[in-house]
Amino acid sequence: MRWLIEGRATPAQVGAFLLAMRLKMESVTELAAFTSAAREYVPPVPVPDRLALVDLPSYAGKQDTFHASIGAAIVAVAGGATILMHGYESLPERPGAAAALAALGIPTGLELKQAGEEVTAKGFAYLDLALYHPPIARFLELRRELGVRSLFHPVARMLNPARAGTQVVGLTHPPYFEKTAEALKMLGCRRALILRGVEGDPELSITAATKVLELTDERVVPLTLRPKDAGLPMASFREMAGFPPAQAEREAAMLRRILHQEIRGGPRDWIILNAALLLYAAGKAPSINAAAPLAQQALESGSAAKKLAALADSHRLDRARGDEQSRVAISH
Repeated sequence: MRWLIEGRATPAQVGAFLLAMRLKMESVTELAAFTSAAREYVPPVPVPDRLALVDLPSYAGKQDTFHASIGAAIVAVAGGATILMHGYESLPERPGAAAALAALGIPTGLELKQAGEEVTAKGFAYLDLALYHPPIARFLELRRELGVRSLFHPVARMLNPARAGTQVVGLTHPPYFEKTAEALKMLGCRRALILRGVEGDPELSITAATKVLELTDERVVPLTLRPKDAGLPMASFREMAGFPPAQAEREAAMLRRILHQEIRGGPRDWIILNAALLLYAAGKAPSINAAAPLAQQALESGSAAKKLAALADSHRLDRARGDEQSRVAISH
């Protein structure tokens, strides 16, 4: 891993190694060691120890559904959780969370210190992997050339930039399900929820049962979570339907309407279900069922809409301040 990150391996060696590992499949020890080595090259996002932070990686990208994790994170933060989301935009045909977040007015280009300040002050921040760990981001780009995922995809998900106490990890590939839980345990993670999530993102489905592994103090417990576990009805797949690539504004508009209580039904329930998951992960409730009313209250009280406005306002203020500094520099 050090040879790869430091650029000491030739392109031929890189391609051969990544494809060989793809065929062999990484062991639990290798996944943990690769992730541990990758962490050595970047400092953690600076956050106070008192923060009960939840790490929320989003790397799968979407083809068929909207980013429920965005709305869920905002609702959960309005309900008292603190969340750092991180991701990377690598495939245009599978847009990640950044485009929708930017369309909502939430900053997506934060540097290390800025991300720490934002999550500490506002309860939520998004960190672009290309800014935080450029070598890992470059290896994720190789998916376009290789045509397959590589070991860097699970590493990015487990990177945990702020060394948060709780990690919520989504994935689709069955071989990585148990391995991810065991690798996180080897890395010293005390609490994690690993999901066979919707399209590989850390999202419970509103249309079917979702398999989950819960890691707590070195003990891994398998769970099967359904909408009814949060007191919600099952929905059809169309309630999760997303938008074509390059239509982030439409997705943001829908998320905004849900947070402002202008859309009811399946899409709203899907966000409540996943907000309940995040509130449970953050320790705000003893179960998903107990967390669901907290998520509903955050929506119905208007707290979620206010939280969205606060996150967007800070972005506008920072941008205006930067524009003013540029004007002053030009005048001088």
